[in-house]
Amino acid sequence: MQKPRVAKVAVEGAVYHFDKLFDYLLPFDMAAAQPGCRVLVPFGRGNRKRQGVLMRIEPLPGEGERTAAGPGESPPPTADKLKPVLALLDRRPLLNDEMLRLAVWLKEHTFCTYFDALRVLLPAGISLRMVASYQIDSSVTEETLEALPGDARRLARHLLDSGGAVERDRLLEVMGLAADSTLPDELVKKGVLVRTDDAVRRMGDATVRMARLAPLEEPVKLTAKQQAVADFLEEAGTASVKEICYFAGVTEAVVATLRRRGVLQLYEQEVLRTPSGGGQAAAPRKIELTQAQKEAYDQLWKKYRQAAGLEGERAGKGEGASQKGAGGAALLYGVTGSGKTQVFLKLVDAVSETGRGVIVMVPEIALTPQTLSIFRQRYGDGVAVFHSAMSLGQRMDEWKRVKRGEARIAVGTRSAVFAPFQDVGLVIMDEEQEHTYKSESSPRFHARDVARFRCAYHGGLLVLASATPSLESFTAARAGRYTLCRLSQRYGSALLPRVETVDMREETAAGNTSAVSKLLLERMRETLDKKEQAILLLNRRGYHTFVSCRACGHVLTCPNCSISMTYHAANGRLMCHYCGYSEDYVTVCPECGSEHVRYAGMGTQRVEGELQALFPAARILRMDADSTMTRDAYEKNLTAFAAGDYDIMLGTQMVAKGLDFPRVTLVGVLGADQAMYAQDYRGFERAFSLLTQVVGRSGRGESPGLAVVQTLDPDSSMIRLAEAQDYDAFYEQEILTRKLMVYPPYCDLGLAVFVSEDRQAAEDGANWFLERIKRLTAADFADVRVVVLGPSPAAVPKVSNKYRYRMLIKCKNNARFRQLMRLCLVRFGKELAGKKATAYLDMNPEGIL
Repeated sequence: MQKPRVAKVAVEGAVYHFDKLFDYLLPFDMAAAQPGCRVLVPFGRGNRKRQGVLMRIEPLPGEGERTAAGPGESPPPTADKLKPVLALLDRRPLLNDEMLRLAVWLKEHTFCTYFDALRVLLPAGISLRMVASYQIDSSVTEETLEALPGDARRLARHLLDSGGAVERDRLLEVMGLAADSTLPDELVKKGVLVRTDDAVRRMGDATVRMARLAPLEEPVKLTAKQQAVADFLEEAGTASVKEICYFAGVTEAVVATLRRRGVLQLYEQEVLRTPSGGGQAAAPRKIELTQAQKEAYDQLWKKYRQAAGLEGERAGKGEGASQKGAGGAALLYGVTGSGKTQVFLKLVDAVSETGRGVIVMVPEIALTPQTLSIFRQRYGDGVAVFHSAMSLGQRMDEWKRVKRGEARIAVGTRSAVFAPFQDVGLVIMDEEQEHTYKSESSPRFHARDVARFRCAYHGGLLVLASATPSLESFTAARAGRYTLCRLSQRYGSALLPRVETVDMREETAAGNTSAVSKLLLERMRETLDKKEQAILLLNRRGYHTFVSCRACGHVLTCPNCSISMTYHAANGRLMCHYCGYSEDYVTVCPECGSEHVRYAGMGTQRVEGELQALFPAARILRMDADSTMTRDAYEKNLTAFAAGDYDIMLGTQMVAKGLDFPRVTLVGVLGADQAMYAQDYRGFERAFSLLTQVVGRSGRGESPGLAVVQTLDPDSSMIRLAEAQDYDAFYEQEILTRKLMVYPPYCDLGLAVFVSEDRQAAEDGANWFLERIKRLTAADFADVRVVVLGPSPAAVPKVSNKYRYRMLIKCKNNARFRQLMRLCLVRFGKELAGKKATAYLDMNPEGIL
């Protein structure tokens, strides 16, 4: 006799303070259900259908097997108290044991719900959305309809005339009702309408109609065209309808007739949507390493074998799959242009030959095409790609290729860390210091931490690589927690570029108000005359970055955010870079009516115009968030620049990192000071990294490189060290400040954020949270030491009509601290839920809001 089973389900939409694994009764007819499958369950008092993920299956305890509930625990479930699982949505698990464990780890470490953690593990296209539909109740009479008031009667009459169910969004659109209208559900409560909730996949599989001959008991007389189709299928076996029409010279009507007569069968075959750039691998070139590269590779290979549990054995084909080590990490620290990619490829060759999966991450979508091109030329269709600029269908199909074992290498941005390999042998994070590896929405994970988890699970190696490593990573490497590998010289005959500094105070005093100094202008002319290329960095997009009235001093700000508007010449509008609000160009002050409106500040669009006036014959490419909105813009633009279709590339920070163009011999930094004075303890580190990286784009080929740095503070030690590409000296200087001020890596940092449409509610929530921390650390959590800074308004206090308060918590991020924070967040949700304030905690954030 079968014993009843309990399904432990992570349910979508459960708020954090109420989130847990919910118990459901698993019906006997769902014997195929396994952990990792999605299910449909009734949830809440109204038993609304919600999707969930099956995390565990446990036998239901018998009467004699139940134990008494402990303090604060729920009593063990009984069959009559459990709601049943309504439907099994997957025939096979989408998530394996590793991914289910990773979801639990994410919930524990990032303070998110179970379902938020699970959602990020799956491609967006494969996820389900709940769709509400309404139809008229069969018991409703004409008298009932006539008794309803205006809009309710019209809505009910429309559903009666439609003769079936209508999806909520469509119904509200047709009736001209607001998206948040409660009218349909009010009619459900009155018994006029019936509501159904169904799970619908966001993106369907791409399919093509195929045909094959059907078995016939006796011959069928065919026309000449029909016989041509039959002869073609007899030879080909199966073919798409499009191929049949092309090769047999017929129309689809002939195929349809043959199907009706039972001569052939039609069926749908899945076709994977592969991003552009696939194909067969070229004959792999042998990688020739310099002595320094070989030493770095040997260190990494040794570390890999230790991580995989293969010490003392000769690596051979198929090694690594049957054994597991404890995993490991290494830092490949090399100056710009030192040839880290060649070391990567050699290591990828060795690991992929063992049959294990390889993940290669880059920080920006702009770097993905160049990296992908390198790997696809070498490994062909064995490479899958993951990044947010791909369509939902492409992302879903690339995920499928990895899961099926059709691709053994995944290349992409942060999301690539979740590539569903059954066995991960190697993870490479290029430019590991970049803030884009940290998620800014729930779950707020860092890709480095997820990679460490996966490598520990599989016995794989994590390789962090950069010319300017994060202070945390370099400290860990110097302490021996990571293996440190160095590349101190550029590859081949290339030398580090010569750097010239321009004091922009002197330029202004001399009457030059342009974005381009006289020295940089002269160097650009020389570069263009030699038919070489230049890259210019200005980390501000738009045309004018500031609009004010000289009569009354009023600054034009966004009505939804506490931030000034930026003028964009491309569309002639003032825009907010936080919420997207825009308004027409103004010449009259909206505050006092004066016409003395001043447009100031300089963005990429304005500099582009200046460059076009200075160099009319030059071909200029602007790379910023406004010029790369379309899906393939990054790849097309960078490919065109590499082919020599442009002479000058002007852009924001997306042009500063990782790009390799041998014909670029000049780099100009138009505003070196901006990043230095950010309201963040990482400001100098980010500024040093950005300057070092962009200077390193110059002179990577046979011709010597030059960089011109424009600054208001030419004597800054940070600028001097970046010019010299001297990371070690910068580290020694910056780490002393971190130690003195007790900032990472000498502590962990938690950023608690409180958000509300009411400013006072956000402030009250922050103060409540502080008092709760004080109370708990004085009692049950006296062993947890924290230093709290704040609360205070965020640097931009209002965004999208929501006020934000922040609190910094210096701590040691261990299990006890996380227990304290969970308790505070749960109590906050329960006690302040009615005050319309929300709170979240971001551990070791890349920015301080």
